[in-house]
Amino acid sequence: MERLTRADFTNLDKVLYPDAGVTKAKVIEHYIRAAQRMLEYLRGRTIVITKFPDGIDKEGFYGKDAPMGTPEWVTTYRRYSETADRKLNYVVCNDLDTLLWLANLASLEMHITLSRVEHYEIPDMVLFDVDPEPPSGFAEAVDMALTLKEELDALGYKAYVKTTEKKGLHVVIPVVAEYSYHHTRAIVHELGRHLARKIETVVSEKSQSQEPGTVYIDYLQKSASRTMVCPYSLRAEPGATVSTPVEWGELRGLEPKKLNIFTVSQRKNDPWRGFWEEKQRLEVG
Repeated sequence: MERLTRADFTNLDKVLYPDAGVTKAKVIEHYIRAAQRMLEYLRGRTIVITKFPDGIDKEGFYGKDAPMGTPEWVTTYRRYSETADRKLNYVVCNDLDTLLWLANLASLEMHITLSRVEHYEIPDMVLFDVDPEPPSGFAEAVDMALTLKEELDALGYKAYVKTTEKKGLHVVIPVVAEYSYHHTRAIVHELGRHLARKIETVVSEKSQSQEPGTVYIDYLQKSASRTMVCPYSLRAEPGATVSTPVEWGELRGLEPKKLNIFTVSQRKNDPWRGFWEEKQRLEVG
């Protein structure tokens, strides 16, 4: 029989999500089903993975450098890492084979940069990370994301939204790759400060991000070294939740825990369809 992938699979019965009974085989199946949509955002970008080879109830680890034994057909991008203080070989997931190879390594979470390797310091996405601090929760994040959308609509920007894991949301704008991270960071920070002046529970500074009952608009994710969890990536949460693109109109009443490895493949509509056809220009000062 002809092989369908160059990736080899091992320990398929290994349980990676004990509470949900999800095995490595189920994780690989998820990434096969999600591949067509995921690869739109994975291709051409360095990724950072979170691996749990013994399951999420055991210690996992964050991986930037391509591991020993990486197949020669896997694309990598060598670049200096400030946090590691050395050059690393970042994996670039350009195809299904690489995605399944990563899944077989128990790479449950896949995080992407906001820029592609050919213009590493020039993002093509602007990210607003809407992060509520308890007792605020998902409902408060939804309120803030919808308010943020109104502001962006008024400025003429088309934004997309996805869940993060349990309580937060990512609001993302595709942009032409012409602006520095300095510019995109300044735009997110200024809009966050604008909302903080209007709404008492909104904060826009890292020093305030853990104040109870607030919603933080995080602007610090905007640099070449920072990442965003990829659309349709699993999260290392007990219910095997998935970071899922959603329609703006379905945010009210949405239960993010129900967007998981068992249900997301049943969502036939693609709320981010045409994302890369909507690259926008920014007003920069």
